[in-house]
Amino acid sequence: MTAYLLVNFGGPREVREIEPFLKELLLDRDVIRTKFPTWLHGWFFGRIAKKRALKIREDYERIGFSPIYKDTEAMRGALESAFNSPVFTFHRYLPATHADSLLKIEECKQKEIRVVPLFPQFCYGTTGSIARFFSERLSLAAAQKLRWIKSYAAHTAFIGSWQKRIAKFLVEKKLEEKNTILFFSAHGVPKTFIDEGDPYEEECKESVSALMERFPNILSRLAYQSKFGRGEWLLPSTEEECKNALAWTQGRREIVIVPISFTSDHIETLFEIEELYLPIIRSSGLNAHRCPALNLEPEWISALQTIASERDLCENQRLVREM
Repeated sequence: MTAYLLVNFGGPREVREIEPFLKELLLDRDVIRTKFPTWLHGWFFGRIAKKRALKIREDYERIGFSPIYKDTEAMRGALESAFNSPVFTFHRYLPATHADSLLKIEECKQKEIRVVPLFPQFCYGTTGSIARFFSERLSLAAAQKLRWIKSYAAHTAFIGSWQKRIAKFLVEKKLEEKNTILFFSAHGVPKTFIDEGDPYEEECKESVSALMERFPNILSRLAYQSKFGRGEWLLPSTEEECKNALAWTQGRREIVIVPISFTSDHIETLFEIEELYLPIIRSSGLNAHRCPALNLEPEWISALQTIASERDLCENQRLVREM
């Protein structure tokens, strides 16, 4: 029998988890890649995490904290019932949950643990980061059981679940396809990631291309959000595209922002898109809407079952970036 492991970003569930969440994120050398020695990187970004925790506390309180943890655990229950097999979870930036997750993986009796990342497009800063975490903290015997679904950017089940999510949203908002633009917003990464061989940008484009085949009467646009720190990130920027919306809408009045790289809503969608980006577009006289992420839509749960059953798997160490 096969066991399954859902891995996700994780998000603070209460005020006291904001700083540990940010510290775990910023000290991750697959996410923040500096040439600092380990002690200096830890000291410097530990201070930034402490300051930033105070700055964004109000943002998290405004959205009622992150729903990612609850969503992932609900998916675990649904898949466990569907597969009649053990299903575990791992929340990368919730350190309070790590010990329990690692123990369950170590104690798993099944010979294979199939890992399903809730990141559709592969990136060494998300899926790769978790693979490194496991390689450094699991026993060799446990790590060798892991078999990964690397990505599913254009998988028909994933695309189909987004198609139904978007179609349902258009009906709810009474939006006509001929007057609508789907503005896809993916989480950005530094351009150096792509220069070093990360396939993330190409896989984001594959997702949009596959999805737009199912909406032939709607225009589309892809941009990248949530830049952090200095340096060049993937372009175009979601924020800048919002400011210049009138230049690319081609006379259409309805813009629907679709968080194509997010399977669960989080601060990037509930606050950043909702509170920061939509008002910019509306200030140009256009109508702007945020399509919810897949969250716990039945079609998405069904899609996960299909994706988790695929046989194109890879070993944990193959997903770890060379430092």
